[in-house]
Amino acid sequence: MLFFMKTNEIAKILAELGNETRLEIFRLLVKVGMPGISIGEIGKRMSLPASTLAFHLKGLMAAELITQEKSGRTVMCCANLSTLTYVIHVLATECCIEQKELVND
Repeated sequence: MLFFMKTNEIAKILAELGNETRLEIFRLLVKVGMPGISIGEIGKRMSLPASTLAFHLKGLMAAELITQEKSGRTVMCCANLSTLTYVIHVLATECCIEQKELVND
């Protein structure tokens, strides 16, 4: 993700992770790593009904925080750490930038 990210895009990503259930799903996927985990296994581990899980996965997908890949009849989910890493990088790059500009003036 080597492009400029708009404020509304950053806000969407952070909002998705601001929901406790979606954050827990994302954390599970981070812990599992590659090749990911099936949607069914996520539902079992988190005790979530299929419709609730689908709702949360849709939000994470829309924010590009997770990827899904179909393997036969199974859909595997993986955390997309590059999205979150990029957001953190953007925020860290902007840290104290106004103070630095004042010092250089």
